[in-house]
Amino acid sequence: MELTPDLPPELVPVAWLLGVWQGAGVIGYPTMQESRFGQQVVFDHAGGAYLTYESRLWTLREDGERGDVITVETGYWRPQPESTIEALIVQPTGVVEVYVGEIHPARIEMRTDVVARTVSAEEHTAGHRLYGLVEGDLLWAYDKAALGQPLSPHASARLKKVPAADAIALSAHAPAPRAGG
Repeated sequence: MELTPDLPPELVPVAWLLGVWQGAGVIGYPTMQESRFGQQVVFDHAGGAYLTYESRLWTLREDGERGDVITVETGYWRPQPESTIEALIVQPTGVVEVYVGEIHPARIEMRTDVVARTVSAEEHTAGHRLYGLVEGDLLWAYDKAALGQPLSPHASARLKKVPAADAIALSAHAPAPRAGG
């Protein structure tokens, strides 16, 4: 972890997240078949006391190459006093999750405080996310309550930090996310 002079002091407890992370994981839910995915997550900061967050998941073809986009997320993570954090995560399916949680050394655990959705979005009522730095890799897990199901595992991955030059462009013209995910 590198602390740069432009890093606001409020971000020091979450500075381990900064950078481009890529890897693979598993996605599934009681309403969908389990499958493997590739992912890129970018945590950055724009000078304020918050992190920007971008995530893109895509199918993995049999040859290991990237397939269609499964979903994208964007948001802001805002460290607060006393090792707490607030996060806003927006999904293109019409769901906005507002999280509150705790920051521990190299680990963040958050639960939804509010879930808002558009009229056309599928039912979604709660989320729980866990992020941790393990052996230099970013591991994360996401449980959600949606589509009439209780809080259940939905997705998890292990990501490695890569140089910013290796980041995959997150094009605004990617295929739409799949329904039911």
